[in-house]
Amino acid sequence: MQTNQTTVTEFILVGFSDHPELQIPLFIFFLLVYIITVVGNIGIIILTITDAKLQTPMYFFLRNLSIVDIGYSTTIAPKLLTTFVIENSTISFAGCVTQFSFFAVFVTAETCILAVMAYDRFIAICYPLQYSVVMSKKLCILLVIVAYTCGFVNSTAHSKVMFTLNFCNSNIINHYFCDVPPLLSLSCSDTQLAQLVHFILSTFFGGATFLIVLISYIAIVIAILKISSAQGRKKAFNTCASHLTTVIIFFGTLISMYSRPSSISLDKDKIISIFYTLIISSLNPFIYSLRNKDVKDATSRFLHKITLLK
Repeated sequence: MQTNQTTVTEFILVGFSDHPELQIPLFIFFLLVYIITVVGNIGIIILTITDAKLQTPMYFFLRNLSIVDIGYSTTIAPKLLTTFVIENSTISFAGCVTQFSFFAVFVTAETCILAVMAYDRFIAICYPLQYSVVMSKKLCILLVIVAYTCGFVNSTAHSKVMFTLNFCNSNIINHYFCDVPPLLSLSCSDTQLAQLVHFILSTFFGGATFLIVLISYIAIVIAILKISSAQGRKKAFNTCASHLTTVIIFFGTLISMYSRPSSISLDKDKIISIFYTLIISSLNPFIYSLRNKDVKDATSRFLHKITLLK
């Protein structure tokens, strides 16, 4: 592989839309989405730390999911917002490396944590009597460490092959952040190795985590169907409904992104990727609040404490 002798010192981000009349409305929309993401997920973090009834493995994983959501939305949103207000918004080569590296860490950790949460629900529903023993505090911490480690491994490997390429054809990225497809399209090096590494790592981490989720929920569905009472089945399903909603939206957009035909344009890639980079992160607090009685009760208790303090 060639060493990095690139003549490019900065990239120009095209952004999300080429229509000037949409720039301000889109800026306001995505700013609101980002604010909701940060405030909502910080709220989840505070609740799961301070509320005594939320000190369980499920909410420990939910807290880490919120941390990851804040992480990768913050990696993407600020630069996206500048593309709406600054013509030819630029990002330095080092900034592009940093943005891509952190995004790869967080998005990989997100898939791993969602898989871990599926396993947690599998143990809770299929082996309720052994749940507290199996999902020990030590194992929960270990699983989260593994999730972040997978993120760093994926990020390091991707960054190594991506940013040792030469970029000398153009410095205009037809995207709103430094992602693999638009960067590969700019390289004047042989990109076969980079494409192979991207395919292998995306397939491995995405496929493995999706398989864990799929197997866990097949087992969960089988276990729920064996419950004799309708009330019992409803209660069992409610314990994993929020997580299942998040999984369907997140993995659905990822699969549609990375299993799409190569003929799909980068413009359509941007529309798909906006869901898993920003929209889902803003929806998660609502999904876990509106469909989770424990979180709603904890929110009420927290707001009551705040009222008393006033």
